[in-house]
Amino acid sequence: MPHLHRRTVLATGLAALLAPMARASETLDYSDGLIETALANGETVFVEYGAKWCSTCARQERVIGALRAANPAYDAAMMFVRVDWDAFRREEVTTSRNIPRRSTLVLLRGEEELGRLVASTREADIKALLDLGLVPAT
Repeated sequence: MPHLHRRTVLATGLAALLAPMARASETLDYSDGLIETALANGETVFVEYGAKWCSTCARQERVIGALRAANPAYDAAMMFVRVDWDAFRREEVTTSRNIPRRSTLVLLRGEEELGRLVASTREADIKALLDLGLVPAT
């Protein structure tokens, strides 16, 4: 067995402790099954349907980022997923939820849609949607 240095052991342990925190503050790009698996595991999922070229989507992302930075409880309570409108607008992840357009924000838990915003960039509206994700499941 190779000799392990104390620094290596400490760095590995610290990385393992910080890994969940790193995931918690990121927005995951959608891949097949990601949302469904998270919902089946009891997670609350905040889904952003957007496009890189969409100015409304960019504004929503800035507001969401600022709200998440101001309140770490959002990252602790839910997973954030970005669905690329250009790649997935005709796919089941979009059509099964009747997503009308890019710049749609949806909050999901289990089989339930907790709330939705279409093209809203108002901080108060987005905060209210995020706050629904903080309410424990009943």
